[in-house]
Parts: sequence; structure tokens; C-alpha cells
Amino acid sequence: MQFIRSLIFSVSMIIATVLISLVLLLSAFLPFRLRSRAGRAYAAYVVGTLKILCGVDYQVKGRENIPEGAAIIFSKHQSTWETYALQLLFPSQVWVLKRELMWVPFFGWGMAMLKPISIDRSSGRKAIKQIITQGKARLDAGIWVTIFPEGTRIAPGEYKRWGMGGAILAEESAYPIVPVAHNAGEFWGRREFVKRPGTIQVVIGPVIEPRGRKAAEINSEVENWMRTTMAEISTVEKKATGVEQVK
Repeated sequence: MQFIRSLIFSVSMIIATVLISLVLLLSAFLPFRLRSRAGRAYAAYVVGTLKILCGVDYQVKGRENIPEGAAIIFSKHQSTWETYALQLLFPSQVWVLKRELMWVPFFGWGMAMLKPISIDRSSGRKAIKQIITQGKARLDAGIWVTIFPEGTRIAPGEYKRWGMGGAILAEESAYPIVPVAHNAGEFWGRREFVKRPGTIQVVIGPVIEPRGRKAAEINSEVENWMRTTMAEISTVEKKATGVEQVK
């Protein structure tokens, strides 16, 4: 039954993706804020449909940590889910993502209308410079910037070395960082078709101010917070450490 529910969800998401991409393409002449609202409506549809069809809900802790002005989101990246949910939790935002995503039919075309910072991850310093230049421009315009420091989706319980792009942007721009931890990969797994019913735990951490600090120090603080918080909310990590058995 869960397979059938997941199949219906996937088909509905594909249809919605095609439709919203066409809407965004046709609204290319409209202000970014309006296009962003359309993207937000699409995200709400996906997250809501996932809950109805597959029984995947979420709860959020730390909403009070969201600042009023623009900021840089450092998010754990385990699933496709957070790319939608973050749009519902935070103001208008753009993402730092690999440029190959722009080539995906419909999805990439629609995404291009939402002013992402699409980088060639193999270009090294050029990619960093692009993140700094375009990131500053977005932030100065009041648009939040979302970064996945691990660069790609990582399975629950696993970790990858963090990239420096987001921390360097914070150092250069002095805009605050809002860290976000979640365990979405335990319900909508990377490269897994069947969605598992349950409640995703999302934690929005305290704002981290980068002023007067180096990128390496900033990255270290955010990563330490992320690992500590993931150990508290991840069922996979609790099992690995035997915390559940002790309880």
C-alpha cells in the first residue's frame, strides 16, 4: 500500500512540477517576489500532498530563532523534502546549487526563474567568487540564501566534509547564519522511491553572527552545532550509538 501511495505522490509531483515550471517561465517578466510566491505555493502543495498520501508530517522547533532581516541558511541535506520545506519556513530565498540541475527539463527551467546561484563545483575559486558576488547581491536585496554545506544529499547517520563557500560568504558579507537540522532522510530517503510515514523533526538553531570571524571558525561552529543536534533528533544515529537501548 505504501508503494502505491508513493507512486501516486510521485506522479502528482511530476505533474505539479511541469505546471509550475510553465507558470514560472510565463511569469519571467514579473518581480522576483511574485515568482517566489508561486514557487512557495508549489512547495506547499508537495509537502501537503506528501502528508496526505504518504503520512509524512513534520514538526519544527526553534521558530523564534528566525531573524527579521535577510540571512544565510545552513541546512542539513538528506532528502528532497527540505528543498521544499525550507521555502515554507523562511522568507523568499535562493539556493546555491550545482549548475547541472538547470539542465533538467521543466524542473531546471522553472528553477532558473527563481534566481538560484548555480555553480560549477569543479571550478574551485571561480565558484567561491560566484557565491560571494551573487550571494551578497541577493542578501542586500533582502533575499535569503540557502546553502547545503555538504554539497549533496547524504544518507542519515553519514557525514561529508563541508564546503567553505557558505562560510566565506558569511565572512565577506557579515550576514548572520541560521543553521537548520532535520532527519528527513529517514522518511524520504536519497534515491528511495517509497516514502516512510512518520514525523520529520526540524530544528532551527540560534543565529550565528560572523562579524570579525574567519570562515574556518564559522564553519566549525555551525558544523559542531549540526552534529550535536542531529545526534539528538536522528533515530539512525541514536541506534548507532545505542542511546535508544539505554533509554
